[in-house]
Amino acid sequence: MEIGSIEREIYIEASPTVVFEVVSDPRHVSRWWPDEARYEPVPGSTGELGFGGDKVEAFTVLEVQPPRTFTFRWTQPPGEPATAENSLLVTFELVPSGDGTLLKLTETGYRDEEARRDHVNGWDYFLPRIAPYVATLTVRP
Repeated sequence: MEIGSIEREIYIEASPTVVFEVVSDPRHVSRWWPDEARYEPVPGSTGELGFGGDKVEAFTVLEVQPPRTFTFRWTQPPGEPATAENSLLVTFELVPSGDGTLLKLTETGYRDEEARRDHVNGWDYFLPRIAPYVATLTVRP
């Protein structure tokens, strides 16, 4: 039984196209979230995220709609395909806003309150790292 979700919004001073690349391309993702990201940003791709050496999480890309939506499942047991019963679902939705982008994160599928609290702390730490990273990519006059 699912016990809740996480929802966050942050504003980033960059176009949805730039922000989409930063939240979907593993070369960028590994600069603000995990230490390593190994997957292809195409629907059906499977891979993994590495955190601090020995912690590795399975990762499956579900939806890629540039520059609007990137959706994936993760945390399923190793060697098992990601399903609604064994993994968490993350959606990044990008909405143009003024000269930038409103990035909306939703993570669902929690069955354990301790895991949800851990992810609340994780997203509260990692999401604010996106805007400063994007700023390093943007050329200003």
